[in-house]
Amino acid sequence: MLEAQGKTRGVVKLTAIVVGMFAFGFMLVPLYDIVCEVTGFNGKTAGAYELSGKETVDESRLVTVQFLTNRNANMPWSFRPAIRSVKVIPGELNEANFFVRNETESTMVGKAIPSVTPFKAADFLHKTECFCFESQKLEKGEELNMPLRFIVDREIPKDVDRLTLSYTLYDITSSTQLAVR
Repeated sequence: MLEAQGKTRGVVKLTAIVVGMFAFGFMLVPLYDIVCEVTGFNGKTAGAYELSGKETVDESRLVTVQFLTNRNANMPWSFRPAIRSVKVIPGELNEANFFVRNETESTMVGKAIPSVTPFKAADFLHKTECFCFESQKLEKGEELNMPLRFIVDREIPKDVDRLTLSYTLYDITSSTQLAVR
């Protein structure tokens, strides 16, 4: 009798642990987003920036913006910036282009996730238009030139003269309502 109660307690404890682990895993993404927002960790950038028309430039300095692209291990597309870096005047609207090509024999959907380093510069890079705001659906063999329009805020700290905008491209085909016929 005692042995059966011990087994029952053990099964209940193990079930509770498994449920707790699942709940913790499910909550990791929202918790990570909150930590990144509070600390500025990982250089996550904000969404679309609306031009006010009152932007002023700081012509006394230049900031170099480097562009890096990566693909998730499961993403077979080609993905690269048209240029690797550009020198910009803080406060001016700038444009860069990125190239993507679906190298597969099927329609796929991709999503680019941005990150900025140094982390303290993330709040000073404003994107007015970015392919990262939306998913990209490409047919087999299709290629696309995707624009990025951005401003490096004139209030960027004086000790930051170079920042890196990195995009990682993910395959999100299975998580979208893609109707391939």
